[in-house]
Amino acid sequence: MQLRQSERKKAKIKLALQGSAGSGKTYSSLMLAQGLTNKDLTKVAIIDTENGSADLYAHLGQYNVLTLEPPFTPEKYIKAIEVCLKANMEVIILDSISHCWDYLIDYHSRLSGNSFTNWSKVMPMQKAFVDKILQADAHVIATMRTKQDYVLNQKDGKFIPEKVGLKAVQKDGVDYEFTIVFDIDIKHFASSSKDRTGLFMGKPEFTINTATGRKILDWCNSGTNLQEAREKIKACNDLEELRQLYTHYSNWRELLEYDFKLQKDTILAKQTLLNPQNFSTNGTTNHTT
Repeated sequence: MQLRQSERKKAKIKLALQGSAGSGKTYSSLMLAQGLTNKDLTKVAIIDTENGSADLYAHLGQYNVLTLEPPFTPEKYIKAIEVCLKANMEVIILDSISHCWDYLIDYHSRLSGNSFTNWSKVMPMQKAFVDKILQADAHVIATMRTKQDYVLNQKDGKFIPEKVGLKAVQKDGVDYEFTIVFDIDIKHFASSSKDRTGLFMGKPEFTINTATGRKILDWCNSGTNLQEAREKIKACNDLEELRQLYTHYSNWRELLEYDFKLQKDTILAKQTLLNPQNFSTNGTTNHTT
């Protein structure tokens, strides 16, 4: 049993795209896949449940398609993911995972007995499906349909349904399982409703393209050389060299901000010791910067 410093390893992105029909989820997924594979779509597989919509973009390149037929059971999705992994696919697009939830809702409705306790028979299947996505040694992009969501508000003694926005057709909270969740509107503009990478959260709406996928790939791969970057920062002996590294690792600044600050303080402290004239008569340090 031994403690170690936390460090993000090389990652495989688990990303969700949610939007209404016609928002461009399939096309956006392929754009992301292009970036994640450096434009080599032969390393991309689409698990298609959308009546052949995956083939509509064959002009983009020679990606692979695995068509699922109803019923869209979790077991079918799991087997399809295994087929893709055995074929060494680098990116797996699940288009879409809403059909899996539709199946489970229907399955639950057909069970006899107590409706509440019957969920204990359904949730293990959902969990196995989600776990397969999260544990897959490949980048996974999952699309989800959205529908209008309503709440019941009381007015004049009556409960009236009111629209509160769009909601993904999947189990509540499934978006928390993904590293990034992009919401796409009918005009094909995307925004991030969840982003553990820090690359897109709080940023203006944008159109997903190959560069978006490449940006995510750089983040995924940054874990490989993160320790090397920290060692270079720690080895810096002057502020100019540190500034150069700060520019070089611009994509990783959020991860390395503390390292840069610590080394800057270390360099300034050494300079003070080597140059006693930097001390003023009241014991504080004089800096010309």
